[in-house]
Amino acid sequence: MTTAPNRPTTSSLAANDRGSFIASPRIRLYKRRIAIKHPDPQAGERLLADALGAVDRDALHGILKQLVKASAIGHKPDEANLAFMVSMIRSIAPKDSIETMLVSQMVSVHVAAMRCACRLACTDDLAQHESAARALTRLSRTFAAQVEALSRHRNSNERAITVQNLSVQDGGRAIVGNVTQHTGLIVAEAGPSEARQGASL
Repeated sequence: MTTAPNRPTTSSLAANDRGSFIASPRIRLYKRRIAIKHPDPQAGERLLADALGAVDRDALHGILKQLVKASAIGHKPDEANLAFMVSMIRSIAPKDSIETMLVSQMVSVHVAAMRCACRLACTDDLAQHESAARALTRLSRTFAAQVEALSRHRNSNERAITVQNLSVQDGGRAIVGNVTQHTGLIVAEAGPSEARQGASL
């Protein structure tokens, strides 16, 4: 007789940028409440808020309730599924409230897509097969669009064009200094010569 090895509830498989991996607190689901498993409840809330990118207690509990509903299997929230979703959100590391909402949708769409993949693999009925295939295709496209949206959001403040060479025709005016173009906005930092010209006017 073989037995499965005992596994810890949360295993640390990799190290993050800050050194050793610290697991997020586990969440226990009860009939009418959600409990965060941690020796220090306030520290547990802070760790979970950091993992989910929640800015305050209301945001933390709001996003948790939504994730609990999205984790449901057969109309019943599932702790293991919820732990997976929280872990995935933490690994993506949302940096603001928009990212928190978008990443939460991403993991929810992924979970739904994998359920469709399971139905697709387990059915022999042609109508159910086609329905699951359509749903899986839509969810996969949605997920890809969400990944692209997250990338655009994260890079929106980083795209910049710096003008290094500039020619000016007779009668034209030039800005002397660093000129950087951000999305839909041109920012000019005056150089020493322009500052002197402005002072002499």
